Amino acid sequence: MPHIIAETATGTISFEAIVGQKLVLALEDNGVDILHRCGGNARCTTCRVELIVGDAGEMGPNEQAILSTKEGLNENTRLSCQIRVNGDMEVKVINQASVAGIEPGTRPED
Repeated sequence: MPHIIAETATGTISFEAIVGQKLVLALEDNGVDILHRCGGNARCTTCRVELIVGDAGEMGPNEQAILSTKEGLNENTRLSCQIRVNGDMEVKVINQASVAGIEPGTRPED
């Protein structure tokens, strides 16, 4: 099982994830209150992560399109709802419900 390390607002956590699972769900299932306001449809960009180490796979056209509308993102910024876990990764979670003071959003589908 892939090993995920996530830097969060409250510290770093690590856990094992299921191969093929969406990263946003793996994070949420392991106690990270990551935002996902559009329900995992690559429309809102609230589930952004910065990929520090690992391979998040190729970026699809929907993810590319929405991220291109945002300023100040680096080349390692990805949407966790569009990443399928296939190997070890280290990420920095950019938006969390507890920090933003809002509900995370509708749980994305598998």
